[in-house]
Amino acid sequence: MTTPVDGSTAAVQDTVPEAQDPAALPADLQDERLIASHGVSGAISAFTSRLRSGDLGSVPVVVGLIIIWAVFQIANSSFLSSRNLVNLTLQTTSVGVIALGIVLVLLLGEIDLSVGSVSGLAAAVLGVTFVNEGWPLLLSLLVGALLGLVIGLFYGALYTRFGVPSFVITLAGLLGFLGLQLLVLGKEGTLNIPFDSPIVKFATQSFLSPAVAYGLVVVIVAAYAFSRLRNRGARAAAGLSAVPTTVVAIKAAALALVLLIPVAVLNGDRGVSSMFLLFVGLVVVTDFMIRRTRWGRSVVAVGGNVEAARRAGINVRMIYLSVFAACSTFAAVGGILAAARLIAVNQNSGGADTNLNAIAAAVIGGTSLFGGRGSAYSALLGALVIMSISNGLALLSLDSSVRYMVTAGVLLIAVTIDSLSRRSRQAHGRA
Repeated sequence: MTTPVDGSTAAVQDTVPEAQDPAALPADLQDERLIASHGVSGAISAFTSRLRSGDLGSVPVVVGLIIIWAVFQIANSSFLSSRNLVNLTLQTTSVGVIALGIVLVLLLGEIDLSVGSVSGLAAAVLGVTFVNEGWPLLLSLLVGALLGLVIGLFYGALYTRFGVPSFVITLAGLLGFLGLQLLVLGKEGTLNIPFDSPIVKFATQSFLSPAVAYGLVVVIVAAYAFSRLRNRGARAAAGLSAVPTTVVAIKAAALALVLLIPVAVLNGDRGVSSMFLLFVGLVVVTDFMIRRTRWGRSVVAVGGNVEAARRAGINVRMIYLSVFAACSTFAAVGGILAAARLIAVNQNSGGADTNLNAIAAAVIGGTSLFGGRGSAYSALLGALVIMSISNGLALLSLDSSVRYMVTAGVLLIAVTIDSLSRRSRQAHGRA
């Protein structure tokens, strides 16, 4: 039996005979059998086995985030206060949305260096059309987002039509769209977005009430448990190995704990930001698209082995076009959200360290630079790491030079871990 070209085992899980020698199964199916037969102890054994083989998942970034938060809390007791953590979620959103697009591009083994310039250009278009030209806000938002879509399609067309490396295409885009941003802003250079506009209120003043926030947690946990139990029942009815109910209950309880604690802390101040909730929603939808749709499996397949994906009948050209388009669209949306939070657009919008933070967030969050491995949640975790460093150093009154050096060190560690774990996965047959 061979593993599917998309690098996942999902396509063969329901076709593998239950009596087959477990040693001959793909690693993921071996883990599934172990959990089905031994329950909680099997889940623990499967998890430790993955770690030993180099399949680290999100473990390094979670451990790193805990260490970073502990260090900054020791250095400044205000770091983990409700007020500062609410500020952290607001700061994380725009970078995280841009990083979502970077995750998709990295899954293909490509890169987009122009996300900062695209985000700044979209913000400039919003500012000029809404503030100076008096367009309806919704129209300005749509034009800004569509601009990102068109730019991404242009990148994809250059890449698939002429074979120009994505590094070169997007480096040219970085310079070209930065110039276009300056041209759009004109001599004024800075535009203030009306404080009472809906987009600014959404980004700075819109928070969920405690009751709504807790209710949302209950709905999410219930939906997760229902989905897992439904999947378990379907597999059991088909005579396939199924995860024990105990394991499902423990995972649901863990999810509830992971969600309730931060919600409770955030409710100690203004609460859960609607803008941050939008970002989390985009992460969940993107994760579903990657893991549960044919398009997502095709993206992973192309990133793992483009020639094998082509021979399997995947429309590789359309995959590249769609991913570059999604990346630039996320960049445009992130730029618009950043402008709304700062209540202004200027020549520095999307500049400075925007590219650095977005790309670093995707990589630090666990997305492989080698393509074919990553998760939408990498953008969430990585953005939290990056912005936690920035936020914590600002609380300690340390300047940007220290922040750049610390971020560089964290990024280098993340890439080194990715490289080493990749070698280990190859040696253990989990690549």
